[in-house]
Amino acid sequence: MISYQTGKRITGYVPDYVVFDLETTGVSYEKDSIIEISALRACSGIVTDSYSTLIHPKRAIPYGATQVNGITDEMVADAPLLADALPEFLEFIGDSVLVGHNIHTFDLRFLAKAARELLEKEISNDYIDTLYMARQCLPHLRHHTLTDLAQYFQIDTKGAHRALEDCRMNQACYEKMVLLQKVHPVDTCPVCGGELMKRNGKFGEFYGCSNYPRCRYTRNARKSE
Repeated sequence: MISYQTGKRITGYVPDYVVFDLETTGVSYEKDSIIEISALRACSGIVTDSYSTLIHPKRAIPYGATQVNGITDEMVADAPLLADALPEFLEFIGDSVLVGHNIHTFDLRFLAKAARELLEKEISNDYIDTLYMARQCLPHLRHHTLTDLAQYFQIDTKGAHRALEDCRMNQACYEKMVLLQKVHPVDTCPVCGGELMKRNGKFGEFYGCSNYPRCRYTRNARKSE
């Protein structure tokens, strides 16, 4: 399995960010294809710009994928190829902090692979994954899917599983969870801004950065309590 380098996963709030989401033909970033890219630019909680396009995957869209996102072969017949749309999307996001749900293990892998193979570029943007954020802010929820979060915050879920609508839901959920973090702040790494997590080591409990091994900051758990 090839490793695709991206920026650091950070926690907390940033006032300026881009929420993005992908729809794909399946769950394997090595074998499947992107069929929709959408993004919203936000400043201090206000959406200021958007980007969205379907993508022709140069292959038939599996029935199972269509059942999830509603995107059909007919819908993408006249859509641009990823090689043509990706430069526009990368220009839109620039060097902004990216926000998305489950992007750490899904969307960013698709995006990083495409950028390297089609454009010989690396995705270096730092990012906030709202799945991790939700697990920290809302540990009492049984599930932490984007629709679960939207329903919890009473945000309309109409159009879920289409990229632009998922961006709108996630942007609203992110702002709601930021308010929860103000009440229960996340312990962050002073070096890279990642989340500090309690771990067990040879000499007992300690706090380590969630971006390990890229960031090797540690703190003695006893001194923190």
